[in-house]
This record gives sequence, C-alpha cells and structure tokens, in this order.
Amino acid sequence: MLDTNIVNLDTGITTVNAEEIEALAARLRGRVLEPSDVSYDEARSVWNAMIDRRPGLILRCAGASDVVHAVRFAREHSLLLSVRGGGHNIAGNAVCDGGLLIDLSQMRSVRVDRSIQRAWVEPGALLADVDKETQAFGLAVPTGINSTTGAAGLTLGGGFGWLARKYGLTIDNLMTADVVTADGELLRTSLTENSDLFWAIRGGGGNFGVVTTFEFQLHQLGPQVLAGLVVHPFAEASTVLRKYREALESAADELTCWVVMRQAPPLPFLPSEWHGKEVLVLAMCYCGDLEEGEKATAHLRSIGVPIADVVGPTPFTAWQQAFDPLLAPGARNYWKSHDFTELSDETIDVLIDAVHRLPGPECEVFIGHVGGAAGRIANDATAFPQRSSHYVMNVHARWREIRMDRPCIDWARDLFEAARPYAAGTAYINFMPEDEIERVEAAYGSNFQRLMELKRKYDPLNLFRMNQNIRPIAEIRAA
Repeated sequence: MLDTNIVNLDTGITTVNAEEIEALAARLRGRVLEPSDVSYDEARSVWNAMIDRRPGLILRCAGASDVVHAVRFAREHSLLLSVRGGGHNIAGNAVCDGGLLIDLSQMRSVRVDRSIQRAWVEPGALLADVDKETQAFGLAVPTGINSTTGAAGLTLGGGFGWLARKYGLTIDNLMTADVVTADGELLRTSLTENSDLFWAIRGGGGNFGVVTTFEFQLHQLGPQVLAGLVVHPFAEASTVLRKYREALESAADELTCWVVMRQAPPLPFLPSEWHGKEVLVLAMCYCGDLEEGEKATAHLRSIGVPIADVVGPTPFTAWQQAFDPLLAPGARNYWKSHDFTELSDETIDVLIDAVHRLPGPECEVFIGHVGGAAGRIANDATAFPQRSSHYVMNVHARWREIRMDRPCIDWARDLFEAARPYAAGTAYINFMPEDEIERVEAAYGSNFQRLMELKRKYDPLNLFRMNQNIRPIAEIRAA
C-alpha cells in the first residue's frame, strides 16, 4: 500500500501513511480497498446513477468489530466519512468524494427466531433478504415496497410500506439496535438501554452512529396476501382520485392502497394499445384473511371502468418485488416529496396537470396512504414526527441520458412548488435529495431541538454528516 491522501472534516487533505493503513487492514476481518483495487468501483456504486463519487479509501466491513475500527480510524484522523448500507438512498450520501467510505454491503445476515417472532438483521441486508428469511416462517416486518432497498437506511429514516397501516412503521417494530457511536464505542440501545440514542435512531437517519445489528419484532403474515394493480385511463384521473380518497376514509388497517401515475410500461396484462400512454394505477395490498380482503378491496375496485384489474392472492415476497423492474439500479433519479394531511381537490388538480407534462417514460408520481397503526403513535415517541394520518407524495423523475437532467429535474421541482401551498410542511427524509438540506428542520418539526441536543451528546464533531444532517447544537450556535 502507498500513502493515501484523504479529504478531512475541514475539507482539506490529510495524508495517511501506508503503515497506518496496513495496520488498520491487519485488524479487520474485511478489506481495505484503494482506488486501484478491482472491487473499488463496485463498492462505490449506488442505486442512483447520478451519484459518481470517488472515496479516497474504502473499508469493506465484515462485522461489528470492523465498524468499530473504521470509525475510530476516521475519528483519529478527522476524515470525511460516509457509510454505505444498501446504497439505495436518493441523495447518494452513502458515498463521499475523496473521504473514507465504510462499506457495510457484505454484512447481510438475517437470523429469525420463530418462537419469539424476532429477527436480527445486519446493516447490509436488502429488503429481499429480510422478506425471504422471515417469510420462510410465515412472518414479516413492515418495510418498504422495493426489494433492493437497504434495510438499514429505510429503518433509520422511519420506513413505511404495505404493512405500515396494520403494524406500524419499520421503526415501530425495532426492539433493539447495536450502534457504533462517533467515539468508536459499540452501544446496545433499546427502550431501557441508552434510550435517548434509541429514540434518536428511530427516524433520525445516520446522524448518530453506525448500526451493526437491528432486532425487529415480527408478525404473522402470508405466505399469501391479496394484492395487485387496478389500472385506469388517465383521462378518468380526476374522478378516480376523488373516489379513491373517499374509499380510504373507512379503510381497514389491513388495507393499503397507493396511487401511481405514469406512462404505462409494457406489462403483459395490459392491451398493447395502452403501452406508453398515461395511466393511473391503484396498487393495493390487504394483509389479512383473503376472503375479508375481497370485501375490503371491493369499494376501490368498483371505481370507474378500469383497463385491467389483476388483484388476487399472491405470495408476499412476490408482491414485495413487483415494482423492482421499474426501479432497477442504473438510471438517473431525482425526487421531490411532500406530506399531505388530506388529498384536497386543489392537490389533485396540481397532480393531474403535472402528469400531463411527464418529461419521460420512466417519470412518475406516486401517492402513498399511511395512517392506521403508524398514525396512532405520539409524535414525540420517536424521532420520526409525522404521525397524523396522511398522504405522502413522491415525485419520481427517472431517466437515462445526461441531456435529460435539466428537463426532468425542473419538472419535479415545478410540481413540488405547485403542490407546496396544500402540503403539511413536513417531509420523509428518505425521499429527500441532496439539495434539500434546508428542509431538515421542518422535516423533524418539534423533535428537531431534542435531536440537535442528542447530536451534541453523541457526535459533537459531526463526524456523521453525510446524511440529511442534523448539526450539533453547539455548532449551530458557533455558526
């Protein structure tokens, strides 16, 4: 190994000599990757192809002790630090330019104890890893809707998907977590151990440390759920959205229905004449008895005259992967998001206008309905504060060619601004791109002050800053 220049916390350069790097490598079970290593490009690549950053050094960890050594090394040398789990975050904060990358992607173990319905998940695990292992025992933890998402990032930001209305957010099912803090100590956190840190990591993102193990409460589910798509012509969007809103007013917790508006991909169940035309899709999942599900989804499925209705019994693991082909790695992506306490007529009109101006065939707008069990928890029970029954809008611009960067990003920003007057003002941090750091305080609302105080306690130097960053309260005052 050679001496290596690494960007430090002051955005200058620190030269770390080869002997120190070799000594670090000798302590690791994993590997130290330099830019010349054949695995370097793989380790720095993430889901969003817009992110093309080159760390000065990558530490590919194999276990918790490797993470401890990596964090201590970064702290001792005051190095710019990023942490990669699944690498799915839209902002690309998993990778830093010129700094030290802690790569957790090889730590993908998932262990289930069916007798107490618990799962222990390492931070490199993807949702597919979690789903396959838990569903082998007829169990599940509420996570997201794309199986290539990393379990760690999803959890630290809150986590919601098809099961959130019945069983709460992902963080509501987190029982314990092992966290390596900025001083390089490994702490067990729970409601009774280091409870303030446990509060902070449930929604506070990667601001407070590196989680090496998550312990989740599991729930009986499946192996089949009633799930699928109902596809409508976009010309009927105004009527469908208003009736969708009405149907959800009395929806059971077991029922979740999201809206996707985009150009129709060439799905095998859609007539070919609809391929490439704007459609509105109701994507629904009932996580209970299948016969009860038929009754619960009847209102939604009776809306209008759909092009196709392919709702039926399906393996939960298959439903969790249903959107994977539309969200595969390798495309350029930019998101904008709002929370809504209600789906007002004005909001609906804004959405419809924007979908008429889609800049490309992969761009879409989705509306997720949360509430239910996730909304019956106090706002200050966890760092995640948006507990009122609400809708989440994600404007998903997605394209392939660099020349489309400006029209696609502008489209997403225009829709975001048009919808702002009707939004709640909060935001889901997992949907926030890297240019939205000014929204962090609003995203946490009344919990932000406590989060700044805990940041000062656990990370006063702001070592963990490659995230939707919460600066230490002392640093705020100094600025």
